[in-house]
Amino acid sequence: MDKTTIRVDVETRNRLAEMGRDTGSTIGETVREAAEALWRMRFACESMEKLEALRQDPDEWADYLAEAESTYVDDGIG
Repeated sequence: MDKTTIRVDVETRNRLAEMGRDTGSTIGETVREAAEALWRMRFACESMEKLEALRQDPDEWADYLAEAESTYVDDGIG
């Protein structure tokens, strides 16, 4: 895996080091995990915003629900 250097303030570096010590991870692994978590959080927020916008249009919402129903696959859980 290619590597690079990033610059952070001392407080952030210390926080990353502490988080890494708590989990037995390197600072690099902690940064990677934090970046992934932030990406997932932003993706979820964007998805929720788009879904809320869809709900504001009754016709679009009905189409969305119909499509969701037509593509539903029972996973056998619950």
